[in-house]
Amino acid sequence: MIDFEKIPSPCYVMEEKRLRENLSLIKYVKEQAGVTIILALKAFAMWKSFPIICEYDIPFSTASSIYEAQLAFEEMGSPAHTCSPAYTEKDFPLILKYSSHITFNSLSQFERFYPKVRAGGHNVSCGIRINPEYSVVETDLYNPAAPGSRMGVVSDLLGDTLPEGIEGFHFHALCESSSYDLEKMLEVVEKRFGRFFPSIKWLNMGGGHLMTRKDYDIEHLISILRTFKSNYPALEIIMEPGSAFAWQTGFLLTTVVDVVENRGIKTAIIDASFTCHMPDCLEMPYKPAIRNAIDATEGKPAYRIGGNSCLSGDFMGDWFFEQPLKTGDKIIFEDMIHYTIVKTNMFNGIPHPSIALWNKEDELIIYKTFTYKDYKQRNS
Repeated sequence: MIDFEKIPSPCYVMEEKRLRENLSLIKYVKEQAGVTIILALKAFAMWKSFPIICEYDIPFSTASSIYEAQLAFEEMGSPAHTCSPAYTEKDFPLILKYSSHITFNSLSQFERFYPKVRAGGHNVSCGIRINPEYSVVETDLYNPAAPGSRMGVVSDLLGDTLPEGIEGFHFHALCESSSYDLEKMLEVVEKRFGRFFPSIKWLNMGGGHLMTRKDYDIEHLISILRTFKSNYPALEIIMEPGSAFAWQTGFLLTTVVDVVENRGIKTAIIDASFTCHMPDCLEMPYKPAIRNAIDATEGKPAYRIGGNSCLSGDFMGDWFFEQPLKTGDKIIFEDMIHYTIVKTNMFNGIPHPSIALWNKEDELIIYKTFTYKDYKQRNS
């Protein structure tokens, strides 16, 4: 039982028991489907929890930058599967050092950097990100297959023969999607790029596979992966979900610091911020669940929740509560471990929430507490 009085405010708290439930399911899919599943650091990079993740036969991770690749190498203890929109001359030597797989976003990037891979005798497998020009993602901000996208190479540009040195394909065009979305995606990918499958070694299906969501059809996922593998038995299938690992594994605890009213609208201002600490709420956008908030009910106290930054739009609403909110009340935002901590900022110099684990022994372990020094050193 979580004792909220022991948790500093604000604080991201991951629940170990819930994390292990997700990991057990992901391991089951991996074993039953015979695929490789790795952790996408862009969604979840709480590295002090990596030893728990490695217990479930997830020894690899995917990186999108030099820092993520170094984190994978140092804290996962293995080189990364790295895929970035573009590499630079300055960073590429370290990308090579920290990676086992490197996916290039364009043919020009491959032509520029592949000679460095070959010349150095590095044991790195190179691939190309492909753009299937199809996606079920409705939010344009998250759709890498939209017309004119900078992400990946379309089929027409590849001709009939791959350049020497390309050993794999990578596509990523899903976002919190279902197994049925993946099934449709594979049909398109096979139609547009299947001519190359006999000549490559691996196919990375990217992320967006929200297999730990309660309504996700796990057995259907396993079935389509098995069928695909039976059609291409020499092809290693790689999946790199991020959200699925940390889905519903923890919360952001905050505290009401004031309640203001304007033209009949009450706003509870908290000691955290949507724009700083929950940016996806404004970007996606989506309204997160709050523990103990209820469905809209006439006569019940209703509030916007306002962040503590000077951005006018740093608020969301409306939530209904059984009792009026007051200064000192705890507001607990559910499912705040993936795509939150990795995207936070210190706009306005607002203190960053602590990061903690509520372990399986019902003890609080503080992973990190941020101070003025963290803010100061970011700025010069």
